[in-house]
Amino acid sequence: MTAARFLSAKAVLDGLQAKALLAGKAYDSDKIVQAAQNQGMEVIIACRVNRKKNPRVLDTHRYKARHLVENLFQRMKVFRRVATRHDKLDVTFLGFVHIAGTMKWLH
Repeated sequence: MTAARFLSAKAVLDGLQAKALLAGKAYDSDKIVQAAQNQGMEVIIACRVNRKKNPRVLDTHRYKARHLVENLFQRMKVFRRVATRHDKLDVTFLGFVHIAGTMKWLH
């Protein structure tokens, strides 16, 4: 795992109050798992193939819910403005994400 990915994941975890952490295999590192468990989260991350010592048991039913979130991002990226992060201001970007979400919901 790169240091940049760990630092960005750690920054998200620091302010997060959740019961579970659901993430892809790219986030299967001892540091991220330990940070999530220290905050009382259940870790639902598929193990990488190179994790032969101490593999975690995976709740496959809950892990499949990740697919719904991935589909949402895929549908939102149809709008080029969202995919390329064209807007400079966060509030403008968020406003268009709301518009795009409403358009997808109504369609």
